[in-house]
Amino acid sequence: MIEQEPEQIKKRVLHLSEQLGFALCRVAECRTPPHGPEFQAWLKGGYAGEMQWMEKNRERRLDPDLVLPGAKTMLVFATNYYQGNPAGSQQTDQPSGRIARYAWGEDYHDIILKRLREIDNFLISFGGQQKCYVDTGPILERDFAAQSGVGWHGKSTMLINRKLGAYFFLSEILTTLELPVDAPVREHCGSCTRCITACPTGAITEPYRLDARRCVSYLTIELKGAIPIELRPLIGNRIYGCDDCLDACPWNRFAKASSESAFAARESTAGMSLTDYLSLTPEKFRQLFKNSPIKRTKHRGFLRNVCVALGNIGHLEDIPALEKAVDGGDPLIAEHASWAIGQIRSRAQRDELTGTSKNSIDLK
Repeated sequence: MIEQEPEQIKKRVLHLSEQLGFALCRVAECRTPPHGPEFQAWLKGGYAGEMQWMEKNRERRLDPDLVLPGAKTMLVFATNYYQGNPAGSQQTDQPSGRIARYAWGEDYHDIILKRLREIDNFLISFGGQQKCYVDTGPILERDFAAQSGVGWHGKSTMLINRKLGAYFFLSEILTTLELPVDAPVREHCGSCTRCITACPTGAITEPYRLDARRCVSYLTIELKGAIPIELRPLIGNRIYGCDDCLDACPWNRFAKASSESAFAARESTAGMSLTDYLSLTPEKFRQLFKNSPIKRTKHRGFLRNVCVALGNIGHLEDIPALEKAVDGGDPLIAEHASWAIGQIRSRAQRDELTGTSKNSIDLK
């Protein structure tokens, strides 16, 4: 074991984190997160929806010592994934879907965890015991990120940094080493409520409160069953996640494109139409989204989302593809495809009656 002062260890960790590609590294004390009571009230109110794993790990989220006995400090890392303006329009006249920026490229979990392991190994040489997490651990990570000065809690509940905006991943290393902690920064949202106004489903019910049951990211990723009918029209053409509250934040005008090419959009997230997606078999889905965050929603969940998007922006010529989905054998996909067909026909009928349709149509 190498003997070295905590200040020197921290200095070397900061240098290593920069070399590994992290945009920020800050240190927080491992203690009860300040918003623990609010988190418990949020769970009690049912705002987590079907995310039972949050309730299952509730006690651990409120006490880092239950995650890593003897944990004294937490290293919090920010990884910039911003890739500039949205990917160019698809090379087709067919309707296309919107995918949240963080899922355009490779799976960030795998990329960031490898980097955390390097820092973990470095800390082991000083006698530290660590636990590494990339958006998966039983930690109220935004609380610790705010405590360490990575950013402040925005009214959307997202963390915001003055230089990075809000387009960054958080990851953590809990350690038994006692390193010098950093100070929090004050919030800079002021009276701005653009994120609240921008939310398409009204999921941000008030400043700093999110009803996950209405959030597009929850509906298109976490929810495994049917999307509530009343919320489907509000989803628009979003097929995986949502960036609207982030895009509306004025602080994102300072965001600079990440140099990490692995987060750039690839053909599977920028060059396919909704009907292309709808033709995917389970095997083709796995191949197309290998090493992508999108694999998390699985084939049936993704096609469910595609059907909803087609219901909102699709045309009559998309109905044959939806009819195939109805007959495909999966009840979840079939129900959403049937709904989409009804939406398209109703929209076409309204257009015909108002004279906005370009061509005569067959609504049968």
